[in-house]
Amino acid sequence: MIATLVFVDVIPEYVEAFAEITKYNHENSRKEPGNVRFDVLHDNKDPNKFILYEVFKDQEAAAAHKETEHYKKWRETVAPMMASPRSAIPTTPCCFD
Repeated sequence: MIATLVFVDVIPEYVEAFAEITKYNHENSRKEPGNVRFDVLHDNKDPNKFILYEVFKDQEAAAAHKETEHYKKWRETVAPMMASPRSAIPTTPCCFD
């Protein structure tokens, strides 16, 4: 399994639009056969920050996700909404249910 934490800092006037298109990406990502979980978290202290927690069965499933139409639509739509480039930390789950 591979889990990735994606950190996004959104320009304030785009927070609602970002949340909406990210929900679309979440809903469709959960339908992918290699997806284990796909959570969207909103920072309690900074309303402009989001964290995506993505878990895929393996590296191939994670790579396939980036080829889906919903991911490409999300990536293109959110690009101008970001205050800075998104960052990601790939991880391996140690304790996972």
